[in-house]
Amino acid sequence: MNRRHFLKAAGAAAISAATVGCAGQGQTRASAPRKNARSPNVVLVITDDQGYYDLSCYGNPHLKTPHLDWLHANATRLENFHVDPTCAPTRSALMTGRYSSRVGVWHTIIGRHLVAADETTMADVFARAGYATSIYGKWHLGDNYPFRPQDRGFQEVLIHGGGGVGQGPDFWGNDYFDDTYFHNGRPKAFKGYCTDIWFAEAMKWIQAHRDKPFFCYIPTNAPHGPYNVPDEYAEPFVKMGVKKSQACFYGMVKNIDDNMGRLYAHLKRLGIEDNTVLIFMTDNGTSAGMQGAMRGRKGSEYDGGHRVPCFIRWPEGLKPQGNIDHVTAHVDILPTLIDLCGLPPPKGVRFDGRSLAPLLRGEGDWPDRTLFVHSQRIDHPEKWRKCAVMTDRWRLVNGKELFDMPADAGQKTDVAEKHPDIADHFRKAYEAWYEDIGARFDDYCRIILGSEHENPSHLFAHDWHPTEGACPWNHGMVARKNHFANGWWAVEVARPGTYRITLRRAPKEADMPLDAHEARLAIGKADETKSVDPTAKAVTFEVNLEAGPARLQTWLANTETKKTRGAFDVVVERV
Repeated sequence: MNRRHFLKAAGAAAISAATVGCAGQGQTRASAPRKNARSPNVVLVITDDQGYYDLSCYGNPHLKTPHLDWLHANATRLENFHVDPTCAPTRSALMTGRYSSRVGVWHTIIGRHLVAADETTMADVFARAGYATSIYGKWHLGDNYPFRPQDRGFQEVLIHGGGGVGQGPDFWGNDYFDDTYFHNGRPKAFKGYCTDIWFAEAMKWIQAHRDKPFFCYIPTNAPHGPYNVPDEYAEPFVKMGVKKSQACFYGMVKNIDDNMGRLYAHLKRLGIEDNTVLIFMTDNGTSAGMQGAMRGRKGSEYDGGHRVPCFIRWPEGLKPQGNIDHVTAHVDILPTLIDLCGLPPPKGVRFDGRSLAPLLRGEGDWPDRTLFVHSQRIDHPEKWRKCAVMTDRWRLVNGKELFDMPADAGQKTDVAEKHPDIADHFRKAYEAWYEDIGARFDDYCRIILGSEHENPSHLFAHDWHPTEGACPWNHGMVARKNHFANGWWAVEVARPGTYRITLRRAPKEADMPLDAHEARLAIGKADETKSVDPTAKAVTFEVNLEAGPARLQTWLANTETKKTRGAFDVVVERV
């Protein structure tokens, strides 16, 4: 195989450090609106931890998902579609059309799940074009200003906190049933099961906004753990002999499928089905379902960790193209929607994705592309950590293993020794890509304190940069009396002045004692210590702060046990 032929087979044009982040990318252009037709609505549904084979249309022997199967049969299917191997990175890339690490996201906790404040989101683009925008479910890109969905272009917001129901920033005591969620920033109690609520509230909003173009984002927390679901959904799988946790996982998927059916019927009843772009996708490989023929699961650098289903349907504007086998990714969705909906592209934004409109319309040749994915889940990224370089034909995994995907979809046979030139080419491509996306690796996305947009600010240990012990990212960890850990929040003080800062071991609703004799607060130039009653539920400091970036850290010390933890829950208010 000569050099020219190998590059063509590898599916990669020459890549330089200056362009590697956009390998295979085309400039997104706003297509002209169709004559005598309103711009299409968009409904984007993304589920959590549901893998490629967690659908009956892909051969799952236990699940029956008739409504998603119908969409599979009546939409264009991206059959080589890739996301990040975990939740928040996928959502950040989906929302921005840019690689997750480029926008500041490479973890699901410890402050590395926050999309940098200067990035433009999908909701920003739609809102600026005059669309109504809404979100229902899981945001997972920040719970404080300037990272909340209402700060990033969403006009109507109904979400749980953190990365899942029962995680640190979520309302204390939520368990998927009859929970309290955050409606436009304020807690509001709901009756019913979480997924049912997301879809029901979304459908109410769609009905109210059916007379103008809208963008409705429904990112479900299901079927992410904990695997809580109404018994009637889990029991049929238990009777099949499926173990309980997987039965509940499948029950959660079945419930999503039922809600998808209700959504289709609702759009049809309102007479807007034909002019609505409907997208269904998932955020990473399966966590508890069927692995199937692919290697790896959620979190893996192999295809089972990041190749997922993606169906796109727009009856009025697109004829279904069946299966599209070219390598595509989450970063392509925003450029595609800009193209399909005729939206003005955001100025100065360099997308890593490209519009898939030509593929969806069956037009022209599709260029060779090289795409990249990695899974970091640490505070500061490391080169070559759990990574994959992808083309239509090849996968280079961790810089070492090379797989010929048409011949070996299960990634069982490493052919790097047979094709050293190809492996080396992709190593160089990865090196250039890693350097290109790394501008934020040493920066911090800072929660802004004392802003007119959020005052007080409620901080959770979920967002710590840890210094000691395991980050207490969920309610169970916070509730454990013997969990000792600490860390600091990356913050920025918006305005100088006096700030009242209240420390608790857990949210106020948990009603837990501090279990400490001494409390310490350090932020900026302020560093104060107080004696406290160990049975007290909170301790408050008043400090004068200068404007600017700072670290905020706390200590709750028990002088009898010699144990110290950080305050897992802190409220900061400018007074």
